[in-house]
Amino acid sequence: MSNDGFIFDRITFIGIGLIGSSLARSVRQTNSARHITVCDINKAHRDKALELGLADAATGDYIEAVKDADLVIICTPPGSCGDAAAAFAPGLKEGAIVSDVGSVKQTIIHDVTQHLPNGVHFVPAHPIAGTEHSGPEAGFAELFDGRWLIITPPAGTDETAIAKVQEMWERAGSKIEIMDAKHHDMVLAITSHLPHLIAYTIVGTADDLGEHMKREVIKFSASGFRDFTRIAASDPIMWRDVFLNNKEAVLEILQRFSEDLTFLQRAIRWGEGDKLEELFSRTRKIRREVLEANQT
Repeated sequence: MSNDGFIFDRITFIGIGLIGSSLARSVRQTNSARHITVCDINKAHRDKALELGLADAATGDYIEAVKDADLVIICTPPGSCGDAAAAFAPGLKEGAIVSDVGSVKQTIIHDVTQHLPNGVHFVPAHPIAGTEHSGPEAGFAELFDGRWLIITPPAGTDETAIAKVQEMWERAGSKIEIMDAKHHDMVLAITSHLPHLIAYTIVGTADDLGEHMKREVIKFSASGFRDFTRIAASDPIMWRDVFLNNKEAVLEILQRFSEDLTFLQRAIRWGEGDKLEELFSRTRKIRREVLEANQT
């Protein structure tokens, strides 16, 4: 860390959606970097980032964007992280750190590291935070307060690079966990990816109903269905990439869920109330533990 309190002299954000713009706001507020550059292929996003004061410079040119950058953070959908790395890698200075914010780690590590030159450090990260909104105007610096940030460094990753990325996220309010990438992907398959898949399915089922029935579903939506619609309103491109890039873990968890669903079908069909009550009692306990962990 420099004497003036900055962790980095120059940070570049590749993509400036909800997560990137929220982190940029935090970097500004916490003086984590002296200079912020935004690189986004969407000119409207670049202009908005400048208008909001999130960046000192904005460009659509990857090589220009990463010139002299100490930290480059990839904030694109998981499926395009590798292409982004391929585009900016030739412009990286020796000793630069590259990180990301993707919710799938094994695939991103594979896709990104193959393009990075020797002497550049990759520190994969995943903030467990977000809303259903997207775009640079959707961000807010408090998004990460009290939320987990998981770092999944490949074996041999430079410890100083990890420490710098960790400090930036700690300044943003995050709690830090270091985790193996494969384990991360399995944990997120159950805590995040499967719930999104179920939400998309349930809301899609409602959309497939007859028009009169669909109007009533919307009109009389109870809190359960409203919660599903909030989740199902998440960025469709990002979530397409999440499922395709965490395929093995999602399919394994989906198979377990399918087996549990079959158990429930049988219990309902045969009137086995004791089995239903036992399951519902167990799941209430999980809810209490989530509340106690402040993860609401």
